Amino acid sequence: MAVPLRVFGVSCIVFYLVGSRATKVGKAIKARLEVGHKEAGERDVWQVISNSFAALISAVLWSGIYVPNSIWTPLIPQGLHSQGFALNLSEYCPIDQFTGYSRFLIFAALGHFACCLGDTLASELGILSKSRPILITTLRPVPPGTNGALSTIGTLVSFLGGVIIGFTVAAVLLIQSVPCRQQAWNVLFELTKWGFIAGGVGSILDSLMGATIQKTRYSKKLSMILQDDTPARPEDEVTVVSGVGILTNGQVNAT
Repeated sequence: MAVPLRVFGVSCIVFYLVGSRATKVGKAIKARLEVGHKEAGERDVWQVISNSFAALISAVLWSGIYVPNSIWTPLIPQGLHSQGFALNLSEYCPIDQFTGYSRFLIFAALGHFACCLGDTLASELGILSKSRPILITTLRPVPPGTNGALSTIGTLVSFLGGVIIGFTVAAVLLIQSVPCRQQAWNVLFELTKWGFIAGGVGSILDSLMGATIQKTRYSKKLSMILQDDTPARPEDEVTVVSGVGILTNGQVNAT
């Protein structure tokens, strides 16, 4: 994500640092609740791609449209490239209305990382809640670790995750762009507001998908949730808590 505008790269770094820290905090509890739970911080290739792809595309498009002689320019459709111009950060704030696709691409990256971090914090820290979570579709209590379950702590930290990303994007723009600094409060408020919304709404949508098109299996004998790739043995007394097995956890996170 090496483009002159550092929003994309810094947001990615903040997402992974905060998300990895949250994963480490909840690792001991998740290991007790989920059979097949991976060690803290362990991410497979699919998870890395799903958590970065949309923002990577935004960064490539921004560079190809607004950076003269960018290596990505040949890949940009002519219809998009013709709308661009050399966006000098000393003269323009990249989220001003008249900057065209620049504003859209920055908000796309913000929304992507806000959704991802909100969902990560809800998943990793929601299990710290003392009360039993409820399934988003039925509002009935379900075992901790159930896909699509909501908890008070999980819901709150999902919004917090969005705020963190929104604040990060705002901070980078204020550092890099003089015109952004001239409207600092507006920039900070707008980006933090939309980060807050994206973090919470993204986590809720993820919960809806998890409760419906992702199967959650629970072992009565072990009193634990089984991961997608964990085989079920007859003696484990496995029941389906919610959903149908259309998508895996990684696929849900990627949508």
